[in-house]
Amino acid sequence: MELKPGYKQTEVGVIPEDWDSYSGEQVTSLIGKGSSPRWQGFAYTTDGMLFVTSENVRDGHLDVRRPKYLPLSFHDKLKRTRLKKLDILVNLVGASIGRSCQVKFDPGEANVNQAVAVFRVTDSYCSEFIAFYLQSQEAVKRILDMQVDAARPNISLSDLRRFQIPVPPRREQVSIAGLLESASLLDSSIECLITKKLQIRQAAMQELLTGKRRLPGFEGEWEVKRLGDHVRFLKNGVNSRAELYPGACVRYLHYGDIHASSGSFLSPQDLTGLPVDKATGLDRLQDGDLIFADASEDIAGVSKSVELCGISDYEAVSGLHTIAARFDKTVLADGFKGFLQYVPSFSAHLRRLAAGTKVYATNRSHISSAEVRLPPVAEQKAIAEVLMDMSNEIGLLRERMKKACSTKQGMMQQLLTGKIRLK
Repeated sequence: MELKPGYKQTEVGVIPEDWDSYSGEQVTSLIGKGSSPRWQGFAYTTDGMLFVTSENVRDGHLDVRRPKYLPLSFHDKLKRTRLKKLDILVNLVGASIGRSCQVKFDPGEANVNQAVAVFRVTDSYCSEFIAFYLQSQEAVKRILDMQVDAARPNISLSDLRRFQIPVPPRREQVSIAGLLESASLLDSSIECLITKKLQIRQAAMQELLTGKRRLPGFEGEWEVKRLGDHVRFLKNGVNSRAELYPGACVRYLHYGDIHASSGSFLSPQDLTGLPVDKATGLDRLQDGDLIFADASEDIAGVSKSVELCGISDYEAVSGLHTIAARFDKTVLADGFKGFLQYVPSFSAHLRRLAAGTKVYATNRSHISSAEVRLPPVAEQKAIAEVLMDMSNEIGLLRERMKKACSTKQGMMQQLLTGKIRLK
């Protein structure tokens, strides 16, 4: 393939002639990692020294909304890397290998655990540019290609020290980083707005689903209903993902689809299909059916469920590790059932009964035995309408976020490889 004038072939691909390729070791004064506090008497605290783990390293930002701290007295025991502003963090182990972010604030006394690498870029290079490159799809793919197959996949500090990075002249590094930072600020503003809207919706659910606040025009006592007296459970399939394929006639709702859903409602249009011959004998789903995941890796996901909607044009069945419930519509209204998982007494009931250690399980008996104080159907519909309006607004913001992220990734792909030059 003939090279475009002004470009050259390098180890990291085609880049402009005035760019160079440097290893991680060449652009940093430090590539290290943290340590694990496994000594006797270890316990996290509510303040002290910030302790960052791979869970805090998100795509492009350090998430400390649920911070972990260690006592300042542990300062000397954690002798490895201490965090500084502008350090770049890269996950080394597990499913989040290659995920990275930059520390944008002064973290004070802070450390990282052994699953996180720290890049400390020298003053000769723009650390923000290096951080954006490590977040790019191209860089993440190259990092993933270096991972070692083991019981728990990992990459080493040696790999990161050898990792090649295309670098333009410093002035161009600063210009590119500034443009991408502006795009990141748009992402952050939308994300903050989504967080605020989620908090508002959460507060509204806590009040409306418990009767602490009533909508105008509704009064009177709510009635306690035992759910098992008003439900029919449907026969579900036990087919794995390997048996599914796009285009098959019968849409198949796998428990993974429930956990992956960001909302309380789900339409079958995006589900993978199951061949008709494998769906013989399975109950077909209807609008208003409530489908639970019967297994969760964490206790918070035990009550996770979705209410089916928009199913009129599809054949659909409930699948592996799901519990499909069809409730009496005179007891639980369509549109309200998707919010049942947020009723505190119901979710607490399922979590109390959940069995398991690594995986928490629920079953039909757990759901049937739940006694829930419910408003009349008319009030349920009114509550659902208010909460659905809030959910739709959050959904639109998430679409905006998705488009903004896509635009930013496109900019990164062009700018960080020199395909488009800044004047």
